[in-house]
Amino acid sequence: MAAKKQTVKVTQTGSPIGRPKDQLATLKGLGLNKMNRTRELEDTPAVRGMINKVSHLVRVEGAG
Repeated sequence: MAAKKQTVKVTQTGSPIGRPKDQLATLKGLGLNKMNRTRELEDTPAVRGMINKVSHLVRVEGAG
């Protein structure tokens, strides 16, 4: 059987207005471009790095 891929649920809680352009680009890369939008993403080191970069603008719920 194939192993179930771990996911992480990310919700945008802060506005990117007035933030550096790279933080806005990171949010868009995560699929978050509006307040309170939620995405369920694969839990990879690349995604974790992006989440860490904008951790003050998102809420992360445990892997599921």
